[in-house]
Amino acid sequence: MNHTNETTTIAINGPDAQMLPYLEMGTGFLIGLSIGYVLKKSFKILLFLTGIALIAVFVLESQGVIHLNEEGLQHTISTGMDSFKHFALFLKERLEHFKVSSGLSAVAGFFIGLKMG
Repeated sequence: MNHTNETTTIAINGPDAQMLPYLEMGTGFLIGLSIGYVLKKSFKILLFLTGIALIAVFVLESQGVIHLNEEGLQHTISTGMDSFKHFALFLKERLEHFKVSSGLSAVAGFFIGLKMG
């Protein structure tokens, strides 16, 4: 049997290259973009689920099934928000540890991902 390994290289030039702008982006930017996008989507899902849980708790309290400690609830929510802020700061600092040029593009991608999400 005769097996040959052939490598095919595809060059994208002209108008097709303009249709695929992500080919010009660096890896750091794409990583930052994906992290920012997923982080914002995750935060939206978390807020949605928290809202549903709070509505359920308020309905149960109005029916007299449970008693709600409002100070404890406020403390729990503020603690959760602080934890999320620290996590976002951790991700931002982690993205800055790339090489200088890719680190800046990673942070830019992160913020664009947050905007897109």
